[in-house]
Amino acid sequence: MRKFPKPIVVISKCIEFEPVRWNAQIVSDDFVRIMKKYTNFLPVCPEVEIGLGVPRETLRIVKQNNELKLVQPATGLDLTDKIKKFSAHFLNSLSAVDGFILKSKSPSSGYKDAKIYPSTEKVGAIGKGPGFFGNEVLMKFPHLAIEDEKRLINLRIREHFLTKLYTLTDFRNVENSGSRKELIAFQSRNKLLFTAYSQKYLHKMGRIVANQDKQDFKFTIDAYKNNLWKTFDRPPKLGANANVLIKAAGYFSRKLSTEEKKFFSEIVNNYNKNKLPLSTPLSLLRSWIIRFKEEYLASQTFLEPYPEELFEPYNLKNEDLEKDYWT
Repeated sequence: MRKFPKPIVVISKCIEFEPVRWNAQIVSDDFVRIMKKYTNFLPVCPEVEIGLGVPRETLRIVKQNNELKLVQPATGLDLTDKIKKFSAHFLNSLSAVDGFILKSKSPSSGYKDAKIYPSTEKVGAIGKGPGFFGNEVLMKFPHLAIEDEKRLINLRIREHFLTKLYTLTDFRNVENSGSRKELIAFQSRNKLLFTAYSQKYLHKMGRIVANQDKQDFKFTIDAYKNNLWKTFDRPPKLGANANVLIKAAGYFSRKLSTEEKKFFSEIVNNYNKNKLPLSTPLSLLRSWIIRFKEEYLASQTFLEPYPEELFEPYNLKNEDLEKDYWT
């Protein structure tokens, strides 16, 4: 079992923390409830922080003269400057942060799907985009693990979010250590994970760690960090994960029966067809690591990229198999 540092995650306060939604309700979320044990959450409600009460009249993003404004139709208040100033001040005040879980569809905190209207009148939306606070998050921290609570219901999105979140948290501690030895160890324990995500950046980061040009630690860690962020731009394809699973199983090829090898191959094949979550073949590999005391694989984050208790699976529709949720 890996020991995981707790990530620092900014979260919309209405999700499992306080009833601060416009209708004075709280958003119940099983996943966030479980995450509380493994995460240092920083709850925030931008709308309350700019002086709005609970309950309150709803807000709306309105596009006027090609400019977006945050308004409250019932009162006519234009809150654009207030939300922008608060967002900038709050995000600049963060000494360390690894990710964000934002409220879906919120005109302040929305990540991708806040509705945009042509006016304050009762008319249909003309588009969607991030809320004002959500947009500032994306502008300032595009490289971090950022999602909303609705998207995290999807297993594929959740696996990528958690893997990215805990890897970046681990890296933040490596960066703060100032130790080249810690950076080398980080690259080593993430080798299989990076193989699945991007062999291109795996090799780039490997060359940076080798430091043949004898650069100082600051230069090395900054170059490494930029490539690490690019590594996590997209999740690995199912086939890439399947290839790494087969590669890892090769460590036990002389120790397993023909039936065990066949069974594992079938499991990987079903994962690749989107019939099983990644946690299923990973659990079997981890059982073999314990059984055969395979120390190298035991150190690999690919086998346990985040706490096991967060592995709880959700069904993913077949038509979503290779859908790109990150564009």
